[in-house]
Formats: sequence, C-alpha cells, structure tokens
Amino acid sequence: MLSSLMDPAGRRISYLRLSVTDRCDMRCTYCMSETMTFLPRAEVLDFEELLRLSRVFVTHGVRHLRITGGEPLVRKDIGLFLTELGTLLHQPEDKGRLHELTLTTNGSRLAAYASLLARAGVRRINVSLDSLDAARFARITRRGTLATTLEGIRAARQAGLAVRINTVAMAGVNDDEFDDLLNWCGQVGADLCLIETMPMGDTGVERQASYLPLSDVRAGLEKRWTLDPIPVAVGGVAAGANGPARYVRVRQTGQRLGFITPLSHNFCSTCNRVRLSCTGRLYTCLGHEDGADLRALLRGGATNHDLEEVIAAAIARKPARHDFLLERASGQVMGPERHMSVTGG
Repeated sequence: MLSSLMDPAGRRISYLRLSVTDRCDMRCTYCMSETMTFLPRAEVLDFEELLRLSRVFVTHGVRHLRITGGEPLVRKDIGLFLTELGTLLHQPEDKGRLHELTLTTNGSRLAAYASLLARAGVRRINVSLDSLDAARFARITRRGTLATTLEGIRAARQAGLAVRINTVAMAGVNDDEFDDLLNWCGQVGADLCLIETMPMGDTGVERQASYLPLSDVRAGLEKRWTLDPIPVAVGGVAAGANGPARYVRVRQTGQRLGFITPLSHNFCSTCNRVRLSCTGRLYTCLGHEDGADLRALLRGGATNHDLEEVIAAAIARKPARHDFLLERASGQVMGPERHMSVTGG
C-alpha cells in the first residue's frame, strides 16, 4: 500500500465524507435556505469520477467512507454507485481496503433503499431527525413528512442496519424533546446523537437565538437518566466510533447517546476526517475554506499520481482547529459562508 495521509498535527487521515449531490428534498432551517439555488449538473462529479477519487483515498489509508449530500438518496442511480463502492470493502488489505461504508440521510427515501444499502455492504447509517412531533418536524424541515422518515427508519432496522439518529439541539425549538427522543430510540434500537448548531451559510434563520450548549443539555439529562461513560480508545474517541461524537451509554435503554460539540468543546485534536464536495472540492476542515480543486485535475487529464500529490499537499495544510463562533450574548457569528449541503453533510 502507498503511504498514508498525515496532517501537520500528526493526525492520520482515515475518514472521508463524500458528497454525491448538493440537492435535497428538505430545507432544514439550520442547513439550507428555503429558496436554494442548486448546482448545474455539469459542475457535479459523475459517478465514475467519484469512484476514481474514492479509490485514490482508500489506497492512501482512508478506511471509513461516509456518503452524504444534500440528500444522497435523491441522486439518480445512487444504488449502482453504492454497490460499486461496496466492492472496496473486499479488496486485499495491502491494496488498500475500505473497512466501513456508511451513509447519512434524512430518511425520506430510506424505505425504498434500506435493503439495497445492506446488500451493498452498508452496516450502519445516520438519520437526521430533529423532532417526533409531526407539525414541528414539518416546520424544521420546511417540507419533510415525519411519517415518511419514521417508515424509513423502521425499514432500515428490519434490513439489519444499525441506526444513529442525528438531532440538532435548538433552544426554543426542540429542547423539550430530548427525553422523548432517548426513550423512543431505546424502543427502536437506535443510538441518539445530539449536535450543536453550526454557523454555516445563510439559512434565513438567526441561529444565535437557538444555540444550545450541549454541556447544559447533558447536565439536565443526567438528572433523569444514568449515563455511563464509554471507554475511550486510542485517539481520544469512544471505542467503536470514528467521528467527532463523544458517547455515553444510557443505562435505562442500553443505547448510546452521543454529543457533537463544535462550539462549546471542539473535537479538533482527534480529527481524522476530510470532506469531498460533489463538485470535487476537497475541504480539509469543516470550518475553513482552504482545500483543493480535484475536479479541474480530473477533467484536465491528471494521472492518479497527480491527484495524490495535490491531495497530500492540501492535507499538509490542514489547520489544527476550526474557527466556529456563535455567541448569543454578543451576536457574533463566525463560520464559512457556504451551506452545509455544499460541504457534504
């Protein structure tokens, strides 16, 4: 196998978040503007280009590949693409073998794709779900239907997929639902991950007012639930975890509860991730604009060696930490102007 990718802080890059589309059939208030302008098709990488880049990253040490969007399941022929990606799970280790293929979805099309995901080699997925109240869910997503997402989650569990529910914690929006979500996740056998809102792009909503530090949320939950620490593995993350969440075990349900805290307690020291947008833009940090334009290289006849050199050079510039700032008191907001859907989940 060729050399692994290492950043200036000595973090080995082993996790790629790969966006296949900027389009979505919802317009969640913390993620998108209600009137989005999506990219022309010609600017989006085709599946052959996405597969080629995936193979380059896997060859150089990426072991965990997460498919994101937008909403990845809205892209035509996504099933064929996922099936082809799944073959990387069976490569010899010395050729660069993918260890895990996962996906993040809003669940709107999950019922139709759950069995295909399992056949492709996906073993776990993340599903965005910010409320169990149908009217509130509709307001947050602007055009989603709770029953459809719940049907998709049931289909995923029936197909044998492990499910993690991702909930953006928002003051005055869904902060009265965390107990209900924990209880419901216990019933369906899903983990729950609470996420602080991130200041990315203009969504038409003032997010300062809804920012909720998860340290406060955890303190409240600990009064009603027994949250047992999960041993931390090498690299500072919970055993079995590859992303930024810090997990505890909810003794009453047996499920995990995760906290993603980019603002109140950043997770940068253990960051092993890079993101590739659907346009071929490599972002080495969620909170910074620096990276590399791989689409221009692909379409300009670059060899794999050319791609490898540019990727390595970008990762050699990976910042030590992000610079997110969102303060209710001062009204200060600091973050990239691009929407989360452009970055890739």
